[in-house]
Amino acid sequence: MDRVPKRFVSRLTQDTLALVLAGGRGSRLGVLTDWRTKPAVPFGGKLRIIDFALSNCLNSGIRRICVLTQYKSHALIQHLTQGWSGLSTERGEFIDIIPAQQWLDDESWYQGTADAVFQCLDIIDAYRPKHVLILPGDHVYAMDYGETLAEHVESGADFTIGCTPVHRSAASQFGVIQVDEAGRIVQFAEKPEDPQPLPDDPRTALASMGIYVLAYDYMRERLHEDASNEASSHDFGKDLIPAAVAGGDHLRAFPFHRSPSGLDGYWRDVGTIDSYYEANLGVLSTTPPIDIYDPAWPIRTFQPQLPAARFVGAGRMCRVRDVLVSGGCVVHQSDLDRSLLYSNVKVGAGSELQGVLALPDCEIGEGCRLRDAILDNGCIVPDGTVIGDDDHADRERFLISEGGVVVVNRGMLGQEIGYQPTYAAER
Repeated sequence: MDRVPKRFVSRLTQDTLALVLAGGRGSRLGVLTDWRTKPAVPFGGKLRIIDFALSNCLNSGIRRICVLTQYKSHALIQHLTQGWSGLSTERGEFIDIIPAQQWLDDESWYQGTADAVFQCLDIIDAYRPKHVLILPGDHVYAMDYGETLAEHVESGADFTIGCTPVHRSAASQFGVIQVDEAGRIVQFAEKPEDPQPLPDDPRTALASMGIYVLAYDYMRERLHEDASNEASSHDFGKDLIPAAVAGGDHLRAFPFHRSPSGLDGYWRDVGTIDSYYEANLGVLSTTPPIDIYDPAWPIRTFQPQLPAARFVGAGRMCRVRDVLVSGGCVVHQSDLDRSLLYSNVKVGAGSELQGVLALPDCEIGEGCRLRDAILDNGCIVPDGTVIGDDDHADRERFLISEGGVVVVNRGMLGQEIGYQPTYAAER
């Protein structure tokens, strides 16, 4: 994309409205989405999953953003109002939070991704965009959307889909694309049981990232057609895209190869406990697959007013290896290995943590031994608790993923469960 003048790209981004779809429950994350939507789930020490899509927008020069919410959205809306309200409305910049509309003549919630956008057309109309960028709010990646927009316009496509190669064994979880030699989409199948591989690699399929670029007039026309089709489930992947391909519309694939940091095109749909866990631990590697520390492509978020992390030792050292520790944490004379302590986590003396994600406001007592575990927000782990050593005992009390990760929430520890304000210091 070096041939595209930067000024051309900037004009495109200024005329683009981003629609971030953030209403999904993310049921495969189990108890982590019992009281919050998947885009609001914490990630990487102090971020939320939705921060990646929003940061990509701002870094790409797209500063007109609508976030469509639905399922258990309070934690997400609180995060957006606390951390994403600094755009300049005087310059036409905004993040507009759009709850599910439930129009008076239709009392149903959003029936699919296309229906979510269709129900918001009256709001989108008021912004008069030339191009619309539709994004999932629950994926982890760094991507310059300006490149996608530029190629979409240069190619003359009606509809451009961001895509990435995935292992064929995992491709049945995504929309699978077939393209011709010119990059035009000739076939699309949503979550097929037997995904078609790439012609030159039988182990790999080309998966849709759920990133769509469309001219607004084109999108509006197709959404109205779909809304009038009683046989449709009103979803982009299940209905609109296959219908557009079958109708001969010009659909193109935009392959995502490299991140703005120059790394390979890392993209994860952290939709399961195991994928979420591994993606978090990936941040700790010597050469992480996604660079959340890149100052040229910052991942923004809400920054709470918390003191610096502190390690306390009197006669016994704290041992820390490959660990991320966020603000407000206090660790007493403990052994931490390959773990992430999110904001305001406390660890009692003599504890051992290996492969642990402790989400905000957790308190781990003295003499605890935790391994391969996720502690949801606000868990208070009693002194001497052992998790991850005895599979049978863990299954009686906690949730264990297919990959053997133990997931613990407050209810499993006999504490009150449900929404609570994040960061105990603010309560």
